[in-house]
Amino acid sequence: MADSQPFRPAGRADRAGRTLGSRQLAALLPDPAGMRPAYRHLAQAISALILDGRIALHVRLPAERELATALHTSRTTVTAVYDLLRESGYAHSRQGSGTWTALPEGRTPHGISRLLGPQDTAIDLARAAPGLPERALTEALSEVAPQLGAHAHTPGYHPYGLPELRAAIAERFTRRGLATVPEQILVTSGAQHALTLVLGLLCRPGDRIMVENPTYPNALDAMRRARLRTVSVPVTDTGWDIEIIESTLRQVVPQLAYLIPDFHNPTGCLMPEEERVRTLRAAQRSGSWLVIDETLADLALDVPAPPPFASHAAPLGRPLPERGREHGEGTGQLITLGSMSKTHWGGLRIGWLRAPSRLVTELAGQRVATDMGGSVLDQLLALALLSRAGELLPPRLEELRERRAALAAALAAHAPSWTWQLPPGGLSLWVDLGAPLASALAGRVLDYGVRIEGGAYFATDPGLFEQRLRIPYTTTPDTLREAVRRMAVAVADGLPHSFATRRPHWVA
Repeated sequence: MADSQPFRPAGRADRAGRTLGSRQLAALLPDPAGMRPAYRHLAQAISALILDGRIALHVRLPAERELATALHTSRTTVTAVYDLLRESGYAHSRQGSGTWTALPEGRTPHGISRLLGPQDTAIDLARAAPGLPERALTEALSEVAPQLGAHAHTPGYHPYGLPELRAAIAERFTRRGLATVPEQILVTSGAQHALTLVLGLLCRPGDRIMVENPTYPNALDAMRRARLRTVSVPVTDTGWDIEIIESTLRQVVPQLAYLIPDFHNPTGCLMPEEERVRTLRAAQRSGSWLVIDETLADLALDVPAPPPFASHAAPLGRPLPERGREHGEGTGQLITLGSMSKTHWGGLRIGWLRAPSRLVTELAGQRVATDMGGSVLDQLLALALLSRAGELLPPRLEELRERRAALAAALAAHAPSWTWQLPPGGLSLWVDLGAPLASALAGRVLDYGVRIEGGAYFATDPGLFEQRLRIPYTTTPDTLREAVRRMAVAVADGLPHSFATRRPHWVA
């Protein structure tokens, strides 16, 4: 007979980071005052947090008495919450070990369902990624078919990446102003894969990581799964506060800093050259690794495409700390991530990183333990598409300009009280709703046929950016206009008060 007990990782019951603090959980939940019945609203909120990944699976929930105190409610209410979570499959308990989060059979975590896309007719604004024109794909397939035959007699394993593709990516960096050789390139299954490899090699559980706030949520998920401690620096509508970045690098001395300086996701900001230089120098002084995500760098709509961040690096003549000497070359503690997902098509799953050649070698060794190497066919397709970038990219940029203008016009017409800054590039608007309605709107508007992410999904800390929506302009103008109209109707029809009002955020 199959084991009916829920899966639970062995030996993790007492590990730091596997228990959710009562005040930390309370900061994620709506205020139960005035909700009827309160226990049902709280249970629904916790299950939603488990589905969207803000509460991890197999984590021990706070003791009932502690959570009741943090929520300013009765222990009876919390007992009913936990009972309902267990009944619905979002938690399980064992005598003497507490209550642990779980996933009901048949349910899919939000991160996976968001990538799979809606199974209904909803307009999908949850993913900021364009499709690839069918003709471009067909022509590339025709081009690589003879080349694939030449590879068929080989084993087909390329843990560093296909040599031809590594050379093409290196040449791409060189053309953009950063001299690069193939030995400094590792081809990966997307930029997310590259980041996961870097975190696994350079970081240990408990290390501090500097990240922007808001930032790319999948990057945050990778850091949480690696049990790293994030230290956030703000990105506002006007960009970065370079003095905060410098002081954080100086005082916290994080092991690694992850930044998106080119048309930042989700704000769309572009970091000025002077701030790039100051960030590089501050990281060099602290000995912290810099991981620069350039997946959006080619999507410049109103300004010239920025040169690589690493092209501004200048040695300071200071010795590296011990952990830097293990992997670095000179003062080159800088890793650049790139991908074809935003400029071409996420379905290719082709990304890369540029790093010191010794680090590339160590990352390739780590990569073998997971996937041996990427698909030769996908890499040949990527090579063909990259070789035609001068032909394919300009119409893609013009299409994005048209769609961005359509989205801005629709927002001005249907939601005049909402505000935003028109980004100089990238794929989305970071819209201010003027009130903390984002989660409520994102939940309610699905009933009106629109799927979208609230700003809290991009936050490093709970309770932030509830007044923000990220709205991608990666679909057609007509679809964008209809989506905005439906969102405006949803707001006009009224949103649930219990979700629109959040308790003040507090993080342990």
